[in-house]
This record gives sequence, structure tokens and C-alpha cells, in this order.
Amino acid sequence: MKLVALTEDRIQDVCRLWNQGLAPDFPIRERIVKQNVFQDRNFLPQGSWLAVEEATGKAIGFVVSKVWQDSKYDIEFSSEDGWIHALMVDPDHRNQGIGSELLRQAESALHGRGVRRVSLGNDFHRRVLPGVPHELAAAKRWFERNGYAYQGMTHDLVNHYDAKAQVALPQFENVVFRLAQPNEEDQVIAFMKRCFPGRWEYQTRQYWQLGGTGREFVVLEREEDIIGFCRINDSQSPILAQNVYWAPLFQGELGGIGPLGIDEKYRGLNYGLAIVQAGIHYLLQRGASHIVIDTTPYVDFYGKHGFSVWKSYDRFQKVLEA
Repeated sequence: MKLVALTEDRIQDVCRLWNQGLAPDFPIRERIVKQNVFQDRNFLPQGSWLAVEEATGKAIGFVVSKVWQDSKYDIEFSSEDGWIHALMVDPDHRNQGIGSELLRQAESALHGRGVRRVSLGNDFHRRVLPGVPHELAAAKRWFERNGYAYQGMTHDLVNHYDAKAQVALPQFENVVFRLAQPNEEDQVIAFMKRCFPGRWEYQTRQYWQLGGTGREFVVLEREEDIIGFCRINDSQSPILAQNVYWAPLFQGELGGIGPLGIDEKYRGLNYGLAIVQAGIHYLLQRGASHIVIDTTPYVDFYGKHGFSVWKSYDRFQKVLEA
């Protein structure tokens, strides 16, 4: 076995290795790998490798690591945080030290960039998974043996709708629920910067830069000011969001909801549940027959709209030695 740099011409190898083990529950597509790995400015080439058989050149494992390095926007995140975006070894080549070597190389590269805390998945919004799928008990034990500590659980939720389902827009005095418009980029970004600076602001800036028109943002407006938002996604979105990654598992159109938030000055008025209802309204209008809410601990909150747990993930983190 030898390690070679993971480059974009090996996307098919990455998809094959991933789907060998996870296709029944997490069928990866080339669009997701290209978007999440090679188009992410936080991708760390020095910590991303492909393991190949020396005799045949066949890919038998890979690792992708990331660290904050996107200087395009006036946003900064801690340089002490890094991520193992994905790590996979061909089932026929496991227990041979390949995964351990891939992990060692990734951690070494992250450490060399000043990273102290390494998380498994959950890397900004271009994550492929928010943690280790809960049912992968052997994988969790392996990471624990390699120094990763359990940090808690998160869930993906789902609801299904028949072809005639309709959900009305919420009605409240003095506020309006509507879709953002193409000319409202500055207003939406200003709201995010004011109320949700950091990761969600970063996601929103990238959305508009990639050709977003506003159709993915339900906004809550009061006296012409945006005071809340709900992101909605489908197959036509300019960036494929994590709540619609696994669309091949569904018959019919899959929609996604999240993230969402309300200006803290207007919380406690039931606007949160209402803006979820507005998101459902617009997705059903677009023909969605299933809707997923990803990466949330708030099962009871979304359960009020009929959502239930679909997938669960365990989060892990490792502190690297100085």
C-alpha cells in the first residue's frame, strides 16, 4: 500500500469506496464529493490522501481533512479547530493498518496547521455527515481507541406528505412570511451578520456568491425589517445542502429545512414554529413529497409539525497534543 495525494480526478474512487460500505443508508454522488471536497476552500490537500495498492493502483481507502482557510469574506473562525471530513477503507482491506495510517497523516497535517481540536464530520455546511452514524458501532469503537471522545448525539428528522397535502402560510399581526427576492442579498446578509454571525453568515454569503436568488430563504418581515429566516432546499438549489444529500433514498422530490432562527428580540412569540410551517408551505408548493430536517437535537420542537427521527449520529472530538 502507498499513499498518493487525493485529487479531483479520483472522485469516482472516492464514491466507490464510500458506497461500498454506506450506499444503503448514505448513497454518495459525484456532485456532493466535488462540491464538499474540491470546491471547498477549507479543504486541506496536505491532510487528504488516497491509499492505493502498489501492484494494481486500485484505490483501497481515503481520508479528507479540513481547516479554516477561506479568506474571501470578512469572517474568521478559530484556527485551532480542524475536521476529518471523511475516512473510508475498502471492507476487504480493513484491519491492515490502512485506516490508522490515513488518520495519522491527516492528524499530522492538521497539527502542522496549528489545529488542537479535531472533530469527526460537522465541518461547516459542506459536511458530508455531522458525526459517526449511530449504528456504526465498530467505527465508533475504532475512533475511541484512536483518542476520540464522545461529544453527544444529533439527529436527522423526516416527514412524508401525500400528493394533495397543503400547508397554509402562518398568519400573525404585523409580520409577513415570504421568500427572499433576488435583489435582497444585502438585506439578508445584514440580518445574518447582526443576528447570526459566524457559520450561518458564512453559509449565506457563499449561497449568494454561487448564484442564489433568494428562493432558498423564507424570511420573516416586520415593518420592512427581516427579523427571522428559514433555509429551504431542494434539487434545484445552487449548493446541494445536507438535508437533501440522500434524495436517492426517496421516491419523489425531497425538500430540506434548516437552519432557521429568529432575532432574539422577537423570540417567545411562536415565530419559530411558524417559520417552519412557512418552509413546509413553500416546499410542498414545489412538489416535495418528503422533507428532511438535518442535524438537530430538537426532536420535540419539530415533532409538533409531524417530524420524527430518521437518522442519528454520534459526535466525537480529539484534542491533539501540543
